[in-house]
Amino acid sequence: MQLQKLFFFISFLSFAAVQAQDSLQVTVENQRLTEKQLEAGKNYVIDTIIDGQALYKKEIKVVEELDLEKELLDNAHAAEIDEKWLQELYSNSLFDTIYKTVETLDYKDVDYPELSTELLKSRLAELNARTPFNVEYNTSLESVIKSFLKHRRKSFEKLMGLGHYYFPMFERELDNYNIPLEMKYLAIVESALKPRARSRVGATGLWQFMFATGKQYGLDVSSYVDERSDPIKSTEAASKYLAKLYEIFGDWDLALAAYNSGPGNVSKAIRRSGGYENYWNIRHNLPRETAGYVPAFLATMYIFEFAEEHGFKPVKPEFQYIETDTVHVKHMITLDQVGEATGVQIEKLQFLNPSYKLDIIPVVKGKNYTLRLPRDVVGAFVNNEEAFYASAKAEMDKREKPLPQLFNSESKTRYSVRSGDYLGKIARKFGVRVSQLKQWNGLRSNNLKIGQRLTIYPRNTAATTQSTSKKKDKVVISPNAKTYTVKSGDSLWSISQKFPEITVQNIRDWNDISGNKLKPGMKLIVSKG
Repeated sequence: MQLQKLFFFISFLSFAAVQAQDSLQVTVENQRLTEKQLEAGKNYVIDTIIDGQALYKKEIKVVEELDLEKELLDNAHAAEIDEKWLQELYSNSLFDTIYKTVETLDYKDVDYPELSTELLKSRLAELNARTPFNVEYNTSLESVIKSFLKHRRKSFEKLMGLGHYYFPMFERELDNYNIPLEMKYLAIVESALKPRARSRVGATGLWQFMFATGKQYGLDVSSYVDERSDPIKSTEAASKYLAKLYEIFGDWDLALAAYNSGPGNVSKAIRRSGGYENYWNIRHNLPRETAGYVPAFLATMYIFEFAEEHGFKPVKPEFQYIETDTVHVKHMITLDQVGEATGVQIEKLQFLNPSYKLDIIPVVKGKNYTLRLPRDVVGAFVNNEEAFYASAKAEMDKREKPLPQLFNSESKTRYSVRSGDYLGKIARKFGVRVSQLKQWNGLRSNNLKIGQRLTIYPRNTAATTQSTSKKKDKVVISPNAKTYTVKSGDSLWSISQKFPEITVQNIRDWNDISGNKLKPGMKLIVSKG
């Protein structure tokens, strides 16, 4: 794991530095002392023994370990912004907009005086000189660029924010297969950087692989996993496919056209045009969508490369790629369980792990499935890995009962989706899990529509009446209930492990806690009595 390697490297450097200090012996503190030289009242340790004589050094105090589980207070306004950002991450409207735009390009003149034709020509010539794509000026490309600048500014600012997270992954894989790094912009045209984007014909993921093509290039698609939505694995597959297309056509523009419509349609367009091999000369013989595909790609490249000149202000991303790391999963777990153990919101875990269709990470012989986490919780997760897996397995075993035994039909409620709702928000409202909402309602994705009716078996019965009464009913607790005083480093999950009969959700319900934040000294009810 990268984090472990980094830790080992830092430890090695620290050790080397200490050794170097010892060898120099510049100060008294670093010198080896005989027993006679020791000063009273100071602590020493034996450094070495030479010819039967012990030599001492001053004791170095161990630095107290960082408590990775300790939670810090968040800023309420910033938390509200984060929630809106999470809604944006799981909205498909941006993908639908880009997809429709590419299909309906009309190449009409666009009035955009901020960019003159002469200035555009000079910039395209500059771009053409530093990329292997044919970025030459023509009126059709000018029309698309000006149309995007005039009508798609907000969409591109959101895409630039997402690009901060995805582009480092893309560039590494593209470079491994000698693909031009500018090819990263293709994922914008294909999916608007939505890893679970699905076209009307079934193409899925950031690079929009069809089922058969994905399988051909090693992408696993099963009931649990769709690696077409995995940012790294799908980019590796796309790189292999694009490398093969370039080998066939010897031109990156034609390779792009073939990626969209298939090599057969491109070869037919070459024949119908009389043997031309320049994209712009065969474009009128390509399918309508493909005819707009390369201009949309080149226009996107131009806007990203000259974003500063056009005054774009990218939306700040939730994560930078370097701020995350992966761990290999050893036992079947759910993202809900990971969220409870780490305190990371389910929506963030879904964003970081988009290839797990049901929010379940399976363990399959011969497959290596990973969990991507924010770096600041990786250490705590790995340090408590065995306890976490044991707890997850025990809970999984309890789930093997049929649905009627788990839920009384009288507790069932129907919920109508409102503006601003998403699965994680609804799950927290009713004290259930996202995976349960999906199971009860046969949902295959995170997409919801306003007015959609959901069936819910709530643990948090107070949430059921909240729509008719603004005051939330308190859970009735016996006077004989047991309590627990929160200590530094405690989390809801670690406390639940101290009391085998309770769950994290029990603690939340009995103590009216909606999130994961705890303060040392808090008294929590850990038994209803």
